[in-house]
Formats: sequence, structure tokens, C-alpha cells
Amino acid sequence: MAVEARVGLSLEERRSTVRRAVFGAAVGNMIEWFDYASYGYLAAVIAAVFFAPGDETAALLATFAVFAVSFVVRPIGGLVWGHYGDRIGRQRVLALTIIIMSAATFAIGLIPSYASIGLAAPLLLLLCRLVQGFSASGEYAGASSFIAEYAPDERRGLLVSMVPASTAAGLVLGASIAALLEHGLSEAALHSWGWRVPFLLGGPLGIAGLYIRLKLEDTPLFRALEREQHVARAPVLTGIRENWRQILVALGVICLNAVGFYMILSYMPTYLSRELGFDPVTAILTTIVSVAAYVLLLPLVGVLADRFGRRPVLFAACALFLLLTLPLFQLLSLGGVAFAVLAQTLLGAILAGNDGVLATFLSEMFPTAVRYSSFALSFNLGNAVFGGTAPFVATYLISLTGTDFAPGFYLMAAAVVAFLALLFTAETAGRPLRQE
Repeated sequence: MAVEARVGLSLEERRSTVRRAVFGAAVGNMIEWFDYASYGYLAAVIAAVFFAPGDETAALLATFAVFAVSFVVRPIGGLVWGHYGDRIGRQRVLALTIIIMSAATFAIGLIPSYASIGLAAPLLLLLCRLVQGFSASGEYAGASSFIAEYAPDERRGLLVSMVPASTAAGLVLGASIAALLEHGLSEAALHSWGWRVPFLLGGPLGIAGLYIRLKLEDTPLFRALEREQHVARAPVLTGIRENWRQILVALGVICLNAVGFYMILSYMPTYLSRELGFDPVTAILTTIVSVAAYVLLLPLVGVLADRFGRRPVLFAACALFLLLTLPLFQLLSLGGVAFAVLAQTLLGAILAGNDGVLATFLSEMFPTAVRYSSFALSFNLGNAVFGGTAPFVATYLISLTGTDFAPGFYLMAAAVVAFLALLFTAETAGRPLRQE
């Protein structure tokens, strides 16, 4: 057990320590991703508030372009946060990322509209999104590494699955608030002040998350590195030099998560309302069902990965995306709430088959001294290339081809890339984390 590095603790004390570590990392992660996802669920409103009126498609593309540009800084942030996460510890970096994310989110809620300050409005929005992207780049890898280094070997898949589960819980919270605002406010009220509510909530939520994380101890594996004076001086360079093959393979595996996560769980409300004619509230509510299915299945996927291995579960998710994506997008195109709920529930369930084990898989690919930096670099570079661009690419492909199924083909292509990358990986289930 990783936590057994703490000599002298009883079994119950070790279990209690693991529970606190999982709770602290997961709750903070949920808050960060609520902040980050609010933008996606209110994209259509943000397009109208921050960009010049006249061409709705151009405004929506500009909104998603800002969404994508914020991912440009994520590899840079991954390098910075990864370096310090492996140098000064996981806990300190996680405390910093949550307060920076929440401050940027709160600031978005204060930006005047395009009608008030013109071009300065989208420029300020872009600045805040860049800060959000920089902060988010340290969160997922840090929370996953933190829990993985506390978790017993035989339960690591289950416990680390709490990271994507808390990410999705943040999406559910963001989507629920967006749906309440869409349903409860007039269009004028929503555009003038209602859209600001979830962003302004980022402030107090961030303070709460910071308090929780400041109460945590760093992981026993990292503290052992410090005691033995084995902390890497330049972890990013060390990781690239000694683990460049694993980083390249990780990029391929991450492709499916990046495209699938942002297309199915973030872009989908816009797709349903904009391309298929759903009412905006209905579009968000059906997506909440998809996210709920995703959240509920993630721990089960973690258990399956502990029992049968990481690779079989990841391969199965790739195969299901290749077989079912196009039929499910055809089902969506039929219209009707029942079809939308069924299709999105199945898409969310298949995505859970990938994401429920991915964070564990990536944590186990890299040794402790460079785990945070190598994980963060590969994950954020993959998300910058494939994830942040997913809503923009999906919207552009629909406009270019004239078919509503275009996003489905993009998702299938990502599944092919991930499947091929998995062929170059080894099974890591049940084994101690790499220490060399």
C-alpha cells in the first residue's frame, strides 16, 4: 500500500488518511471544473453578450475559438505546475491552482458586455480564459497523482476514478445552474445579469476548496523522496529524457478522452439547440442525464480496471465508440427528448469506460519523481491539440459538410488513434507505482 509508507499507523488510521486525501483532491477538482465548464454550458449566451451582433454562427465560432485558445496555455501551465508539483509537492500546487482558477472565474462574471465597452469585452474574456486554462493545466494531473500515491495498489483504479467523477460532478453542477437560469429568467435578464451567476459563484467556492486543500498532507511517496533527497531538480527535462516514449504513447491514448469529454459533456447542449433545434433548457437537461450516467459509471469502471486490468477496459471503450457513435448521432437527429436522453446516456456510459481508468493508467505510466510533470505535460498537450478545439472543429465540420453527423466522425477518428496507441502499452494493474 502506498499509504503504508507512513510507519506506525494502524489499518484504520491508514484508511482514514486515504479517505481524507481522496475527499480533498476530489472536492477541489469538482470546484475547479464547475468554474471551467460554466463557459461551455452558457456558450450561446456568451456569444450574444461578448461579440458583435448580426451573424450568430460567427459569434458562436468566436466563442468556441476563445474556448480553444484558452487551451493553448495548458501545455505551458502543465510544464510550470508539473515542475513545481514534482519539486515542492502535490498539495501546495493543488492549493495554488484552485485559488487562481476561482479568481479568474469570478473576474469573468464582472466583465462588461460588448454593448458597453466594445472590443475590450472579448479581449478581457480571452484574458480570463487564458488564466483559467493555465490553472486547469495543473489540476487533473495533480489530483490524480495525489490520490494514486495514497491509494492501495489493489484499489487504485477505484480511488483514482474519483478524479474524473468529481470533474463530471462539477459539470453537473454547472449544467444544473445554467438550466435553472435558462428556465427561470427572461432572455433579457439572462443576457444582462443571469449568465454572471455561475461565474460569480466561483469566488466563494474557491475559498472553500482552498480551505479543504490546505488541511491535507502531501503524499507519503513524495515525502519519502524529500527525506531521501531524491526530488528531481529539473523534473520536466528528466521526464522527457527518460520517459519520452511513454509521453508520446500517452498523447495518443489521451486523444479519445480529450475529444469525447468536451464534445459529449460540454459541447452537446449547443449542438442540440443550435444544430438539431432543441429548446436550450431541454438541451441542457438531457445533457445532465448524460453526465449523470457518466458519473455513476466511473467508479464501476474503476473496479473493473482493478479486476481485469487497465488495457482491456480502455480497448473496450475504443471499440464501442467505433461501433456505436454513428448510430447514436443518427438517433439524436431523429429529434424528441426520449431519443436525446437515450443517445446521450449511452455516449456518456461509453466515455466513462475510457475516462474511469485513464487517470489511473497515466499515473502508473511514470515514476514518482517525475509523475506530476510527465502526466501534466502529456495530458495538457493532448487536451490542447484535441480537446480545446473539439467544439470549434465540430461546429466547423457541420458548417463545411452540411451534415449533423460530422462530430460523430471526428469522435470515431479519435477512438482509432487511442486504440493504436494502446497497442504500445503494458498492463500496470495491481502493481506498485514506479519509483525509479
